[in-house]
Amino acid sequence: MGGLAGLIAGRAEAGEAAQGRGDSEQLAAAVDRLRDELQRQNQFVGIQAIRDAQQLFLRSNGKLPDFIEVSLEHWFAVHDWHIRWQQPLTIGRDTNGRYTLLLMQTVVIMRPDTLPAYIGLPYDQRA
Repeated sequence: MGGLAGLIAGRAEAGEAAQGRGDSEQLAAAVDRLRDELQRQNQFVGIQAIRDAQQLFLRSNGKLPDFIEVSLEHWFAVHDWHIRWQQPLTIGRDTNGRYTLLLMQTVVIMRPDTLPAYIGLPYDQRA
């Protein structure tokens, strides 16, 4: 009978060890998800394409562009970025009645008539 009790106790310990490994794996997966979320938050997800266009213009002209026209999806990504990071929103309309939003020193102009991936060439005010 003592052998049977030992066998049962051994199986219980093995089950607890397996459960401990499962808990460790779940904890490791949760830490990985948390790390990925923190990395994503430090990136400019959603507005990276606009930032890339701004940076290219900046390298070429020594200043940020005054204007850039974008699709609905990109415009709302800029809007959502401001909300997520609690940045002040400066929303307006241009002389053509199109919605605008200030991103750094660039006025982002909504172009609802374009394809979802559209980002126009950045430009300065016409003199």
